[in-house]
Amino acid sequence: MISAQPKTTALPRPYTISGDGKHQILLGGKASTFRPRITYRGPHVIRSVISSGDSKSGVETAEKIVESNGSLGLSSNSSGGINVRAVIKIRKKMKERLTEKIEDQWESFLNAIGKGILIQLISEDIDPATKSGKSAESFVRGWLPKLSDNPYVVEYGADLIVPHDFGQPGAVLITNFHDKEIFIMEIVVHGFSSPIFFWANTWIHSKKDNPESRIIFKNQAYLPSQTPAGIKDLRREDLLSLRGNRKEERKLHERVYDYDIYNDLGNPDKSDDLVRKVLGTEEWPYPRRCRTGRPPTKRDPDSETRIEKPNPVYVPRDETFEETKQNTFAAGRLKALLHNLIPLIASKLSSSDIPFTNFSDIDDLYKIGVLLKEEEQETSIKDLFIAKVMNQVFTVGDKLLKYEMPAIIKRDRFAWLRDNEFARQALAGVNPVNIELLKELPILSKLDPEIYGPPESAITKEIIQRELNGISVEEAIKDKRLFIIDYHDILLPFIEDMNSLPDRKAYASRTIFYYSETGILRPIIIELSLPSTPSSPRSKTIFTHGHDATTHWIWKLAKAHVCSNDAGVHQLVNHWLKTHACMEPYIIATHRQLSSMHPVYKLLHPHMRYTMEINALARQSLINGGGIIEACFSPGKYAMEISSAAYKSFWRFDMEALPADLLRRGVAVEDPSVPGGVKLVIEDYPYAADGLLIWSAIKELVESYVEHYYSEPNSIASDVELQAWWDEIKNKGHEEKRNEPWWPKLKTQDDLSNILATIMWTASGQHAAINFGQYPFGGYPPNRPTLMRKLIPLEGHPDYEKFLQSPEFTFLTSLPTRLQATKVMAVQDTLSTHSPDEEYIHQLDQIHRSSFNDPQVQKLFENFSVELEEIERIIEQRNKNINLKNRTGAGVPPYELLLPSSAPGVTGRGIPNSISI
Repeated sequence: MISAQPKTTALPRPYTISGDGKHQILLGGKASTFRPRITYRGPHVIRSVISSGDSKSGVETAEKIVESNGSLGLSSNSSGGINVRAVIKIRKKMKERLTEKIEDQWESFLNAIGKGILIQLISEDIDPATKSGKSAESFVRGWLPKLSDNPYVVEYGADLIVPHDFGQPGAVLITNFHDKEIFIMEIVVHGFSSPIFFWANTWIHSKKDNPESRIIFKNQAYLPSQTPAGIKDLRREDLLSLRGNRKEERKLHERVYDYDIYNDLGNPDKSDDLVRKVLGTEEWPYPRRCRTGRPPTKRDPDSETRIEKPNPVYVPRDETFEETKQNTFAAGRLKALLHNLIPLIASKLSSSDIPFTNFSDIDDLYKIGVLLKEEEQETSIKDLFIAKVMNQVFTVGDKLLKYEMPAIIKRDRFAWLRDNEFARQALAGVNPVNIELLKELPILSKLDPEIYGPPESAITKEIIQRELNGISVEEAIKDKRLFIIDYHDILLPFIEDMNSLPDRKAYASRTIFYYSETGILRPIIIELSLPSTPSSPRSKTIFTHGHDATTHWIWKLAKAHVCSNDAGVHQLVNHWLKTHACMEPYIIATHRQLSSMHPVYKLLHPHMRYTMEINALARQSLINGGGIIEACFSPGKYAMEISSAAYKSFWRFDMEALPADLLRRGVAVEDPSVPGGVKLVIEDYPYAADGLLIWSAIKELVESYVEHYYSEPNSIASDVELQAWWDEIKNKGHEEKRNEPWWPKLKTQDDLSNILATIMWTASGQHAAINFGQYPFGGYPPNRPTLMRKLIPLEGHPDYEKFLQSPEFTFLTSLPTRLQATKVMAVQDTLSTHSPDEEYIHQLDQIHRSSFNDPQVQKLFENFSVELEEIERIIEQRNKNINLKNRTGAGVPPYELLLPSSAPGVTGRGIPNSISI
């Protein structure tokens, strides 16, 4: 005997509940709390017992006889139909307020009596009378035994009678008569030759919010041309419901996917200082975001009004964080709040923000944290909210105020000072995607010389020659030993504006590296440029490492400016733009143009999880006017303009595949005999070496998958949904790039495989490689300062003598202040954190089990998981190989960012399927 006891509600008044004519339940008298109980007594009888909270007060029972042939299998009834049962699995909230618990009890009661959820089963066969799929419907009734130990999952059943010629079910329509939405995990229909699964994992809106029923298709992939006749109209109807009409402001319960420009970054109604450029125009192009339909601001009709935190920004309902993710992110936000608030109060108490003045100040962030003296709290904190937060801080204890020791200094506190570590991070750090082969001299700018001065770099052949220890420049170029990280053209147009901001001083930079015969990469020359002026038409300064004390410290300052530029380009271009922002149009187009039955939709679905929600949160708090990025990175209020300029000049879809990017940068050459089809110029390039293993596994999976579904000639070109999807990505999702000649065609299996592999790599491996190392590398401010506050004091500079007297003080006071550093460290810590409910790339076979009923497809994903396990083993072996100096050695942290698996937290490893943080 199996029993389950979902909670019900306290009834506000006497009720008479009529049954099906055979029995009646009378619930009268005073209001009572009812606890429904189902007792399963074999295949024929289900006894529903409704009892009051007082077990001695008696029991009213209602017994429903279920005529069956011994099980939930195929059975007939006296009317000549077939008895089937639909079992619906619903997930409850983990944390509920008292009112929500009462609502849940009431909902359970309504479901018990058949008034809460209506299920309509639709056949794949056409009904000749209606010219649509045959249907049968019933409300869910009673409670089924729980099939798992999960206390947050309940199951209900609905009994239906379908005719003998009903055929196979292809879809279920759900109508939710409750006052609030419900989350349906899965529906299983019993009574046919075998159970039929309808994977849902979706929020079902209340009928009062939207009278239309939700359509859920069974776990079967169909190309549009293969769609069974009975559900063809439903396929079209479901897609139309997701597209909206571009008129109304979107409501939080809706599931409408549409495009808009980035016109919500500024807040002109609040302040002139918060006016920002609209991105998504011919002048300032950008990928599209999800449309919310909010009204325009009063002062600028082209800008959209903002929703400020903690109020949620609209994203389609199923794109929002699930509860575990919400709790994790909330904890991260709390931690960030504490880290932001304490320095903020401290800065107000001292009337100005405080710079670091010695390295012990930075070390204290990890040892004792950021604290206020108790007497300062009592005399200075007047705001009640701040006082409450401070009380919470000190009640919880000092631990919340401390930062974890970042990986970059955990093994070797002084590694960041060395040139070889500076170079190593160009290959194995958090931003290992900008180093390129130096192919020719002179180095030329592509900027307009009429505006930006002579195009030639100040790095000449002669200067390089002096740093090569006897090897000729020609030989070094021929042997592929010279490399460059060039941030000149992307930054120079903005340097004047950036340097006009308070406490911001930046250069446009170029850095030359030499790859020695012993396999060591080292920086040899740095060029720092300022905009040309009438008095200084060529403001380009060359720095080399030198050997005396003065040039040694000057070289440190030059490297710090390069690192600051690297941090900005990483965050604004490689991280935000190329992964987060560019994925959003793919996600929108996938939902608008590909049915959830489409095999490409099913393949991509795990790689879209949470991305739109994290992007909306970023627009609200990180990349917005006055947000964390502007406050803590060199570009300040011009940050997103730089991101737009990079998109305009450098972004190409066909270069986002890893092998194509490596070839473009000259750090690899074509070689069909190795993974990814390319051979690395620098063998010990951890990001590229490990990335090519992941890329090759993804590509192999996708090629087999595409071959499985598109084996027929012309099947890709004739797939109307697929072609509309690709057209919309190009023409709407990236509207300003729509006429570019480099967009791949979509006609062949190879075309589709390359497109899908690029999207999947971007969402998984590429994002993981440049995201989850943010705190391990950036958590120590001197290693990756996100801004610099002073230009380098060269001879003749007013501060040159102060620099000679105290170079450490000059260096540290050029870095971000304590407030700026602790702010960005808190954000990096949050962004580097894996949620407990994260789904990783090696788990795809488990995730897709509920999406496919095709054993061949499931075998593809199982093989993929096995291959990723082998890749993890290979990477771990590489991290023990003493010949690979960029991942092993004294104090050198292993390269783990592309290991597929991870535990929760800040681990510096793990590849989630999607951009979820």
